[in-house]
Amino acid sequence: MATVAAGEDRSVSIGRVFSRAFGTIASNPLATLGIAFLFSALPGLAVLYVAQELQGFWTENLELVGPATIIAMAVFSSLLYILFWIITQGALVRATVAFSEGRKASVGESVMAGLRVALPLVLLGVMSAIALIFGFLLLIVPGVILYVMWSVAAPALVEERLGPVEALGRSSDLTRGTRWKVFGLILILVVMYWLFAALVGLLTVMMNGGLAAMAANASRLSASDLAINAISSTIIATVGGVIHSSLFVELREWKDGPATEQLADIFG
Repeated sequence: MATVAAGEDRSVSIGRVFSRAFGTIASNPLATLGIAFLFSALPGLAVLYVAQELQGFWTENLELVGPATIIAMAVFSSLLYILFWIITQGALVRATVAFSEGRKASVGESVMAGLRVALPLVLLGVMSAIALIFGFLLLIVPGVILYVMWSVAAPALVEERLGPVEALGRSSDLTRGTRWKVFGLILILVVMYWLFAALVGLLTVMMNGGLAAMAANASRLSASDLAINAISSTIIATVGGVIHSSLFVELREWKDGPATEQLADIFG
């Protein structure tokens, strides 16, 4: 374990988390925004478009198709979208960690990092989701505590090649001692999401000619709706992914010391 130099500030800084996150996006937009668009926004857009095109067919042929078929297709498309979203998160971890190391991760390197751990990330997501559901059912507070404890489990799994259970334990260890700050960061992200969603909603209403016009055409998404959805989904996936990854880097440096100190401990 790296030792902290006397008098050196090694406290967790939310400011550094945001600075590292947005620095990652600014320095490598192709590997961050590009990956989020290709593996998160685009699949989501495809699901919306196909569902819209098939809506009339399903309505007219419900007896022929059957509700079971429709449900199965909806579940399959949702699982496929989740898989792409997981790959996106894994790829953004690699891009963020590379930035913290002073280099740029290529699109290929980032995508491969996500693909290599797709299955473990799925298992991690299932395990944590089940636990969080039970936690939130128990008066919400236990669910919030678990979410804070496991907030960097996915980045830990990707970057340190851990199994799902090990990643949960690693995240719990990394957040121990600074969970109020992690909770504060999560609250900031929630507020940012609400404000961004409100802005996107207002822009959508304006581009569609008002609420009355939107209600009249509620059954179909316009080209502008699809474009706004793609752009907003890309931004949300990118910002959320790099901020969680940046938090992982911040917590790991706080616990283990910067990478340069870790090398000094190994070879010193």
